[in-house]
Amino acid sequence: MALLLAGGMLLTACGGGSDGATADRKSSGRNAPGVSGGGHPAPDAPATGQGSRESEADRVREGQAEPDYLSTFALDVDTASYGYARRTLGDGRLPAAEDVRPEEFVNSFRQGYERPKGNGFSVNIDGARIGGGGGTGASDWSLLRVGLATKTAPPASERPPAALTFVVDISGSMAETGRLDLVRKSLTILADELRDDDSLSLVTFSDEAETRLPMTRVKDNRNRIKDVVSEMHPAQSTNVEAGIELGYEESVEGHREGATNRVVLLSDALANTGETEAEGILKKIDSARREYGITLFGVGVGSDYGDAFMEQLTNKGDGNTTYVGDETQARKVFVDQLPAHLEIRARDAKAQVAFDRKTVKQFRLIGYENRKVADEDFRNDSVDGGEVGPGHTVTALYAVRLREGASGTVASATVRWLDPKTRKAQEETGTVTTGSVRGALWGGENDRLQVAAVAAYFADRLRGGDLPGAPGLGELASRASGLAESTEDSAVEKLATAIGQADRLNRGAGTDDAPDPSEGEIG
Repeated sequence: MALLLAGGMLLTACGGGSDGATADRKSSGRNAPGVSGGGHPAPDAPATGQGSRESEADRVREGQAEPDYLSTFALDVDTASYGYARRTLGDGRLPAAEDVRPEEFVNSFRQGYERPKGNGFSVNIDGARIGGGGGTGASDWSLLRVGLATKTAPPASERPPAALTFVVDISGSMAETGRLDLVRKSLTILADELRDDDSLSLVTFSDEAETRLPMTRVKDNRNRIKDVVSEMHPAQSTNVEAGIELGYEESVEGHREGATNRVVLLSDALANTGETEAEGILKKIDSARREYGITLFGVGVGSDYGDAFMEQLTNKGDGNTTYVGDETQARKVFVDQLPAHLEIRARDAKAQVAFDRKTVKQFRLIGYENRKVADEDFRNDSVDGGEVGPGHTVTALYAVRLREGASGTVASATVRWLDPKTRKAQEETGTVTTGSVRGALWGGENDRLQVAAVAAYFADRLRGGDLPGAPGLGELASRASGLAESTEDSAVEKLATAIGQADRLNRGAGTDDAPDPSEGEIG
């Protein structure tokens, strides 16, 4: 009995985390909780806490280890990390590694996914063999792309009315060109884009917060709104806490049933007065956020920008964040992408990817480090996920090492979300086989997959990563230029420019452009 217990405990100790899993572990006859045969998520698995999940001790006593072939994360539609990186590179500086989030680089580009017919998600999975790709030791690695998409946004006339509270940073740091002046331009653009039945309020903050405009219907008030916006001028320190707290009070006061009620924070997010931790700030407005369903949208500005702080605020505030560096980007956010940033199609959305132990030896999720969710909490709807609007796409890339000669299912991906009106949970699942990931990545017909790969590898290089098969920055810039021509996409052309800038800065700093990828097990 003692030997059996020791053996079971040893197997359990090899379980590992949800990423960097190695699939050489032996399987017991019974599936892990939440997993069906071959490692796929079980659609009918009960939510955590319903009493049907075996304890770890029970599995150890029965000699059953739980191989971890699952990867679970909250969906993320943020793009601020990429926007800020472009601004930083344009200013002649390499972005700090901690400000680089690969998923936000990838999600900044169109992917060409099939859209669902209803209000849920489509699940698209494909991939390609990495091969040498400019790196070493990656001949048996593939890149797997899990793509989730919502239905295209309806015409502006068909979306629900919006009740928006803008919380604007007018602290001293916002005096720099490209900060408060850009915010004023952005809000002026927005005043012309909102519908007559939309409502808007305006709160400003420096060391204290002030309501400049109570919740006001846009109809017949556009000029009044523009006048209030033009009167904003830089003041003193940055008390984000005061601004958000007053902003939520105004949003509750002006709350409209049937409308999209949202707080929009425009700031360089360099908090230095009052509460400066995201968790502490959001605790103070938690009841208003939950009771009234008010979400937080962050718009970052400035050459020095508190990217991590803004992301924490919006992640925990049931929203998302973007970065605006010039008037062109402001117009894109407040005109072209307006419905996607205002309306919510899915609340607390999570994804779980289950890899098949028969075909997959190793896998690694690229990015999403601060969006990970415990595997057992995938169907626990009290655990926070991500909020997704119409017309959004979410992409997760995995480096996957297939077993030699493997054939069959590689992975299945399930997305789970709550209907924003009924709060009813819904799911959608897709699968991919080895036949869909055997083609070559570079030079293949799938340009959009290659764009996603270039963006991910670029982010990984900027933060000193070691993805298998990662090309050097020079080669990435060349590939991006070719893809910009084949896709006729100006966004990809700007990606090529940014990679070229990083390559020159990197070489000027005398750093190694091509670190060897990891050849051991991924951790």
